[in-house]
Amino acid sequence: MPGNMNNLMKQAQRMQRQMAEQQKELETKEYTAASGGGAVEVTVSGKKELTKVTIQPDAVDPDDVEMLQDMIIAAVNEAMKQADEASEAVMSSLTGGLGGLM
Repeated sequence: MPGNMNNLMKQAQRMQRQMAEQQKELETKEYTAASGGGAVEVTVSGKKELTKVTIQPDAVDPDDVEMLQDMIIAAVNEAMKQADEASEAVMSSLTGGLGGLM
């Protein structure tokens, strides 16, 4: 039984190292999304920080600022969703082999 516990601890430590490495890798990635047919494009980092916003000049209508705001929100939400899905996929792949342990 003690050997079994040692193996379990080693496996847990290995998984912890892998998770930390994967988290660092995810933080270096960028996720870009567009809305309004490409009128607004945003990029977020794996740390979920907005790093870039591109707005096409024809998307700027002083009489319809609300539409531009909606396009920005839609693009940011989609980029954040991409970052979340990438993170979930990595964590799922790391923890998938644990079976009933978690």
